[in-house]
Amino acid sequence: MDLSVKSKENMVYMVDKISEKLNFINTGIMKASQFDEEKYEELFDIYQLVIKRDRFSPNERQAIAEELGSLRKK
Repeated sequence: MDLSVKSKENMVYMVDKISEKLNFINTGIMKASQFDEEKYEELFDIYQLVIKRDRFSPNERQAIAEELGSLRKK
């Protein structure tokens, strides 16, 4: 999978992996369809950050969730 290519499928993959890695309990809250493709680079940056790390503090999880929230369609 080439995540450097902007696509809805890649966004779905990244959102799913971020949710999985951060152990979000209610994954229905964060769906790829809620993100605009114009925010692809920002989502990709968050994805790279999350995938590289093994552990996150509760504060880090909250900050990432808030950042993701700011990327959602308005």
